[in-house]
Amino acid sequence: MSETVIQDLVAAVPLPALLVDQSERILAANTEARMLFGSQITGRHFATILRQPQVIEAIEKSLRDKAGARSKYLGNDGAQDTSFDVTCRYVHGVGAVEGGAVLVSFIDVTPVEQASQMRRDFVANVSHELRTPLTAIMGFIETLRGPARDDAAARARFLEIMEQEASRMNRLVGDLLSLNRVETDERVRPRDQVDLTAQIASTLNSLRPLAEEAGVELISDGPGHPVNVTGDTDQIRQVLTNLIENAIKYGSSGGEVRVSLTEVERDPAVRGPAVRLLVMDKGAGIDPIHLPRLTERFYRVDSHRSRQKGGTGLGLAIVKHIINRHRGRLRVESALGAGTTFTVILPR
Repeated sequence: MSETVIQDLVAAVPLPALLVDQSERILAANTEARMLFGSQITGRHFATILRQPQVIEAIEKSLRDKAGARSKYLGNDGAQDTSFDVTCRYVHGVGAVEGGAVLVSFIDVTPVEQASQMRRDFVANVSHELRTPLTAIMGFIETLRGPARDDAAARARFLEIMEQEASRMNRLVGDLLSLNRVETDERVRPRDQVDLTAQIASTLNSLRPLAEEAGVELISDGPGHPVNVTGDTDQIRQVLTNLIENAIKYGSSGGEVRVSLTEVERDPAVRGPAVRLLVMDKGAGIDPIHLPRLTERFYRVDSHRSRQKGGTGLGLAIVKHIINRHRGRLRVESALGAGTTFTVILPR
């Protein structure tokens, strides 16, 4: 078989693929493999390119036994770690050296590995979040059955704490169910018309008691007329509630939370007419190192403070998924000592 035909056959493989002959040199490589390992790999010993013992062992085994072999290849594309399933298949009668060659193909399983890791992290986080209040409740029950059985003051105090811990678990379960519903509907475009002006006014009214308790003034800046977007009324309300409530709880030191709504003829983020909703506080702010991870499930800037204020660590994850469903964008700007601004951009 001519070298040109061999090159064409390897080039036709839709996955990154290398052909290694009995001289242990790379006889051919397709474009995908060159993008993965470099353009100047043909003719070089495969071990100097792949460098990972488990992959080298699989190729050597396939060359030696003239049979198939499998392995894993771990890499990095500059932005994230990557993972590939490596399949070796022996091809008889091919190669510059008599005896045949091994076709080595690489299947990118990075998304599968990431999803699996997310599931493991999710289960671990949920277990941790539930274990703490459950342990507290079980401890108080044991105490109430024993030493505090006849202590009315201790019983009242313990029951109050148990109620707080049960409420915390209830909030967590509620947010988990909400997150599941949002993720299920994320690919379904909403079709209702939602008046953002009315939704902002209604949300501010419902959160005013919380703001007064925290010593925070709620200020609304927006047009005096209805501003309609295509969306899901309940989910838009949930976004407003989560963002404004967070601003009240964590930015209360600034004494003010401002909600601003503006219309723009064209926003580059959505490539068309849009509305911008800003929720701003003048609190302590967030260290920039935390900003890229704020919308991750269970990620907290200050875990102890968040739990004290009743946070579940899921609020911003829910907000992100809702905004994605509405084909919008979420941006966060913050500086220590200067407050935080959450910007929601929705297409009109």
